[in-house]
Parts: sequence; C-alpha cells; structure tokens
Amino acid sequence: MDALFKGEQALLGAVLLDPAQFDTLAWLTPADFYRPAHRALFTAMRTLSTERRPVREADGTVPLSWVTDTLAEAGREVRGLSASYAHTLIAACPRPQNAPVYGRMVLEGSIHRTVLEHAVRLEHVARIDAEAQEVEGVLHHADVLTGVLGDLARRWGAEPRPIPPPATGPTAPPSPVGPEEAEDERFLLAVLVSQPAAMAEVYDWLRPGDFADAGHGQVYRCLGALHHRGEPIDEVTALWEVQRRGLLADGTISREQLDALFGGPGAGSAEWLGDQVIRSSVVRTAAGAAAAIKALAEGSAMAPGRLIGQALHALGPLDEVRARWHTANQLLSPAAGKAAPAGRSDPEARVRAALSRSPQPPPAPRTAPPVAATAQRTPARSR
Repeated sequence: MDALFKGEQALLGAVLLDPAQFDTLAWLTPADFYRPAHRALFTAMRTLSTERRPVREADGTVPLSWVTDTLAEAGREVRGLSASYAHTLIAACPRPQNAPVYGRMVLEGSIHRTVLEHAVRLEHVARIDAEAQEVEGVLHHADVLTGVLGDLARRWGAEPRPIPPPATGPTAPPSPVGPEEAEDERFLLAVLVSQPAAMAEVYDWLRPGDFADAGHGQVYRCLGALHHRGEPIDEVTALWEVQRRGLLADGTISREQLDALFGGPGAGSAEWLGDQVIRSSVVRTAAGAAAAIKALAEGSAMAPGRLIGQALHALGPLDEVRARWHTANQLLSPAAGKAAPAGRSDPEARVRAALSRSPQPPPAPRTAPPVAATAQRTPARSR
C-alpha cells in the first residue's frame, strides 16, 4: 500500500483517538490531503474541534460522539463514509502522539503534488503559446509558480533559495526548432552581416543562447566577437571568424547554411527580428524550466526542501532572459521613439521580411562628372 495513503489514514486516526493533537497540526490544511474523503474528514474535525472541543471521559477515553459527529459532518461533503471506515483509520494509527510526523508526511506529499500541478500548467501554456509567442501569459504562470514555491518553502520551514542540481543529473534533450523560428533567425543573421550598424541594435540584449538553432547561435557569437573587438562585419570577416572557431570543421554549421546566410542581401529591422528571436527564447526557456521541475516533482524520493530549491534554480535562466526581453521591449516601445515590433499575427510584416531577402537589381552605373565641372569645384574645396 502507498506510504502516503497510510500516512493520511494514520494522521486521521490519531486525531480521532486524541483530538488534542490538533494543537500540533495548525500548519496543516485540508487541501494537503490527496483523497477527497480524507480532506472532508479533516475539515469536519477542524470545524468540530473549534466549535466544541470534545472532553475526555474520566477513564481518559474520547466520547463516541466525537467519532459519530465527525462522520456526519464529513458526510455532507462526500458520500460513503461509515463507522467501519472510522475504525479503519483508528487501526491504521500505531501511536497518536506521532501525529506531527504523520502530518509532515501528508505535507510532503502535498508539496510534490502542488509543484507538479503548477509545473504542468506552465509547460502546457508555454507549449500552446510557443507558436504565437505570447510571452506575457507564460511569464504570469512562471510568477505564480515562483510564488507557490516561496509559500511552500515557508510552510516546510526552509529558506526559498535556489539549489543547483547534482552535476551528474540528467539533461533535457533540445527542443525541436520550428520553421518560423529558424526563418526569423536566418533573416536576422543576414541583416547583421549586410548592415554595418545592425549589430549595435541587438548586441546589448540578445545572446547566442536565445537562438533555437545551435548553429545560428554560434554564428551570432562570431558576429558578436567581431563587434566586441571593433572589427568590421561583412560576408568575408564573418566567414573567417566562423572558420577560425572551427564551426565548419566540427559540423556545427555547414557551408550550405553559411551560403544561405551570407549569400544574399539582408534588408529589414534587426531590432524587430531580434525581438522575435528573444520572444521565442522566453517561451522556450519557460517550457524547459517547467519540464525540469515536473521531472523533479514526479520523483517522490526528493525531500521538499531540495525540490523547492532545485525548482527555483531551474527558473533562474527564465529570469535572466526575461530581464533582457524587458530591456529590448523598452528600446522598441513607442515611448522610446521607435516602432513597436509587430506580432506574428501581422502577416504583412512577415511578407516584407521575406521580400527583403529577394535578390535586388544591381544599381545603375554612376557616370563621372564632366571634367569642366570638376575643375570648377576644385578651387572651392581648396579654399
């Protein structure tokens, strides 16, 4: 039989045998019980204990009315409770004085279930909103999970601080890269290579880890290195930086991918495309954190203190990318004097971005000015 189920039975049996145990269980709530019948019984015990605390008989026994009244009160919420189940609960309690220990078992199970519930909810919202990049809803559920972890830590008597997992812990497989994510990243890298001033627009808040495609992220790292060193960025310098870092040799990115990135003109807004990339990064990071927390909560062997600490640590990367997304948002907001980025619901913006990659006709050859005109302007420059 499940140990948590036995713990709930033992706790209820302890209170039936000794109602004074409620004084040691003020930190426990009916919602901490897994079975609805147990929640109803604990609620009924709390109600009756508050209204009329049963008085022990002269021989130290609890009046039978305590048991019958508890069953009657709980029966208003759930059906099927009988006197025989009350005897089952009493028999499941080895020692009534151990009620605080049984209560700690109940709370531990409740913490695991609560963390799992909110992690599943966050992962579900992140997966659904990944296509539309609805960052605000994802961050709201992440804040709710963070608040829940803080409350659970205080109830358990632990400090809500991040605890890194063991170095040998399992690593989550990378998420598949969606076609629209890859397209935005390719457009952005082409713009950064084609426009000399484009890198300065995103360098302060966009990181290589924000790219869903690992190869794209490494190319962005190369462009960032050139920008950091104050060197020019163009097709030649970018290719040289990629090659000297060994990205072609180790298969991080192929020559065909580089040709697609560097081979055509890149027109468009680096800020707008960068915003699309970092929005995807926020949603993707939230989904990864939720999946990691869900795996932690599903393991019953982990103590609540470590579960809460490692869950807070898993949310750390989301806090970091969220802060950078807020920075980008402030730079792109109309209040900052720049156009706000269009969402994916704007098909015209995506069409314009796609057309910007189309080959453009070569500019008409410039004719040299007449010799006489040049000669006339020369004295003016000399003065």
